Amino acid sequence: MGSGDEVVEIESLEKSLLSESVAGEEERETDDEPVLYMASFGEMEENFVKYQTAQWVLYSLALILAWGMGLFMLLYIPVRRYILRKDIRSRKLYLTPNSIVYKARRPVPIPCFGVLKKEKHVLLPSVADVVIEQGYLQSLFGVYSLRIENVGVRRPPSDDVQIQGIANPSAFRKAVLTRLSNMRTEVFSQQVSAIEDTPNLRIHYPSAWLSPPRSLKHDAIPHSGDLALLQKLEEVGSSVKRVQTLIEEQHSQTSETAD
Repeated sequence: MGSGDEVVEIESLEKSLLSESVAGEEERETDDEPVLYMASFGEMEENFVKYQTAQWVLYSLALILAWGMGLFMLLYIPVRRYILRKDIRSRKLYLTPNSIVYKARRPVPIPCFGVLKKEKHVLLPSVADVVIEQGYLQSLFGVYSLRIENVGVRRPPSDDVQIQGIANPSAFRKAVLTRLSNMRTEVFSQQVSAIEDTPNLRIHYPSAWLSPPRSLKHDAIPHSGDLALLQKLEEVGSSVKRVQTLIEEQHSQTSETAD
């Protein structure tokens, strides 16, 4: 009997180790980019749960006075608090060299039916600003909301990425803005270097720039209409020269007769 129990325990340990290794491999596959800054939610768990519970109670009381359905919402509070704790413990918000990544897993309203997964990637070039917000009820519990504004056509704030319960949101905002500033500086330096490289090419090959080849000159006239116009101009020039020669001849003849 003892050997059978030991075999069962070994099998259970092997299964748990395999599940942990598979989970670790999935995380490594999804998180290829280095993490520049990782936000934290653990310090705000209690305050976040209290804030959400207070908000839920206020909605429940309002519904009790209106339709009486708020009583069921009050009975649902323990399940609601369980879902909130699972939600905030699973949240991950971090900054990579190219994007902002937000991941979360939370049980469905009836927890026995599974979980809901959320994963958002916001590219840094599309970020206009990171806004920190705090309402009146949030200020009572010390909870902040983080909103990521997008570049381009102005959209309502509800379309932006909004995250609640982050600890020290100012540090995360500073990290994002610093990374954006570094990216813009890199782009600007690349443009400046490209502009500085252009005169160097002209210095190395002055004859190619000052006197282009004959083939390039002919290629610079792409249309047949331009060729016809040039031919006409040449004909006009030749006729003018002929008229000048005739005038000179007549002038010489008249001078000889006068003598």
